[in-house]
Amino acid sequence: MVSQEDVLEPSLRVALDAAADSWAAGPSPTAETLLRAALDAAFDGFALLTGVRGAAGGLVDFEFAYANDVGAKLLGKALADMIGSRLTEVWPTVTDAGLLARYTAVAESGETFLTEYLDPASSSVWEIKASRIAADVVALSYRDVTSRVRQQEQIAESEAQARQVAGRMAALQTVTASLAGAVRVTDVLRVMQEQILASTSADGLTVLLLEADRPVLRHSSGSDPNRPGQLDFPIDDSSAVAWVTRTRRPLFAGSREELLAEFPQRRRSVESGDEHAWAMLPLISADRAIGAMIVSYGQTREFTAGEREAHVVLSELCAQALQRALLFEAQKSIAADLQRALLPATLPTLRGARHTSRYLPWTHGADVGGDWYDLIELGPDSVALVIGDVAGHSTSAAATMGQIRNALRAYALEGHSPTGVVERVNRLITRLDPSALATCCYLELHLDEGTATGVLAGHPPPILRTKAGACLLDLRIGVPLGASADAAYVDTTVLLPPRSSLLLYTDGLVEDRRYPIDQGTSDLCQVVAEAAGDDPDTLADWVLSADVWPHQRTDDVAMLVMTIDEPAEPPAPPTATRRFPGDASSAPSARRFAADVLTAWELDELVDTARLLLDEVITNAVQHTVGDVRVRLTHGRRRLRVEVTDHSNRLPDMRPMDPDAENGRGLFIVETLADVWGHETMDSGGKTVWFELAIRKR
Repeated sequence: MVSQEDVLEPSLRVALDAAADSWAAGPSPTAETLLRAALDAAFDGFALLTGVRGAAGGLVDFEFAYANDVGAKLLGKALADMIGSRLTEVWPTVTDAGLLARYTAVAESGETFLTEYLDPASSSVWEIKASRIAADVVALSYRDVTSRVRQQEQIAESEAQARQVAGRMAALQTVTASLAGAVRVTDVLRVMQEQILASTSADGLTVLLLEADRPVLRHSSGSDPNRPGQLDFPIDDSSAVAWVTRTRRPLFAGSREELLAEFPQRRRSVESGDEHAWAMLPLISADRAIGAMIVSYGQTREFTAGEREAHVVLSELCAQALQRALLFEAQKSIAADLQRALLPATLPTLRGARHTSRYLPWTHGADVGGDWYDLIELGPDSVALVIGDVAGHSTSAAATMGQIRNALRAYALEGHSPTGVVERVNRLITRLDPSALATCCYLELHLDEGTATGVLAGHPPPILRTKAGACLLDLRIGVPLGASADAAYVDTTVLLPPRSSLLLYTDGLVEDRRYPIDQGTSDLCQVVAEAAGDDPDTLADWVLSADVWPHQRTDDVAMLVMTIDEPAEPPAPPTATRRFPGDASSAPSARRFAADVLTAWELDELVDTARLLLDEVITNAVQHTVGDVRVRLTHGRRRLRVEVTDHSNRLPDMRPMDPDAENGRGLFIVETLADVWGHETMDSGGKTVWFELAIRKR
């Protein structure tokens, strides 16, 4: 016997058990009365079915032996009409629904049967449970669960919609993240192709952008490659995509018939392709249409409200990304033009030297960089090499760079010394733009002498390549331009042997956050030393092809390369000449110049004496002259000759020295320490005071 726990609610189990026990002997009137009352009070419909066997002995139908009031009401029958009637008569659809066969299986096997049944007459849903409680006796419990089923269906539908919304949101987030990293228009179109087709399960994507009020095809995928030309048309054309672009309203067509109903004149183009459904969406940015995109499908479909909304959001995201990319490319084009305008178009040809330049803009930004270089002819045999870097990547940095470059050129052509040029530019920049900051290397070359005088304003030092190798020029370093209006810069003079090469560069070549500048300059020296030959172009290409720099550059790179040619005539005694302003600043500058040159000439033993005597002579010159003072050093075989030339015709006068006077001792010092000294009058006016110091034999 099957447990009644599978048949009725708990409150009826005891009554049903009592009825089952007394079934064979006949029901007890008291038990029957109680059982009927209990079953009539239940929420479920309940019935007892007795099997009806056919001539062959098998069950062919059932008769209602009992039914409660709820059961009769659910079946829409009077209780009196049900008792003793066949199941198939009371419940005509029981056979077609397969329930008769299942009840028969329960009576024969004893296995409980539970199902949900949709009543075709009332469209109600019943929960039916059938259990065998005796031989050929089946107990039925059934209830109307329509409201519960409908609620479950609504919940399932809501969950499905929520999953769809979540899926669309995830897809939108993926598209947004991918578009955020797209910089150029081609990058945006690639992301659109990959992400839109994946997120919408579409078969094709076409993108048009407005150019002079004309939609021009910029991308087409998943369609006939011979057809894109048909998409180039005036904005007032009668096609669907032109309507979308013009009205800035989306258009959804789930079939060809639906599209042709609105645009019958486009039948030939619509029917000639493989598309059967379209989502045509305007690309709107800043309340302005910039084009349209067409998402096409190979099968007809019905666009739900959620899908329509998702397509519109996708078009808005893509429009913003395309607008950013278009602006970036426009800015990049402007930046490139501005960069070309600010850098020298050509560099002058020099006698006695060859040169070349390179500029590599930072490829990850649209703004113009602040790196620059220049080559300024100062005279027949003198030239200034300049390279620098303004902090930042913006039009403001570019404007500052242009101001610095022009100021450097102007002050250099006025004839100022390297120190004078850099100090004047620094004061100018601090006045024009106190927030500007720039590094600079200014190198004044005297090709006939083979000397260079340089000033560093926070910039990496140049590299000198000779037969002995390559090294950083040992130049005195000052603060960057703009760091302090009162900054003082100190120049350094070095020798440039014939067939030596100079490399000036900006820090983008040798430094980033992962690549310290000390390592970068060391590696650069090694690369320069290993270059084959001294041709400037070959050397520049060799440096840029070396695999030692930051692989992901984050800054511009500027380079200036110069090679000093071998002189055509045998070299004369080494000389070094510089001009200094006729003021008090000339004395320390001249002393420093002499010390640098004598040290380079390996005349260290004469440095102190020469500086002292030069200080006395040039101090006298600047006190009695107007204009520049020229200092010339000549390295003879036996003597060092130092000449100071000014524009004054007043000759040195060795008057008797007053022991109590604070000055007037200069010429006496010269007389005492110099091996020989004198003065000469210039035919063009002015004079030259000179002295000589003997060079010790080595």
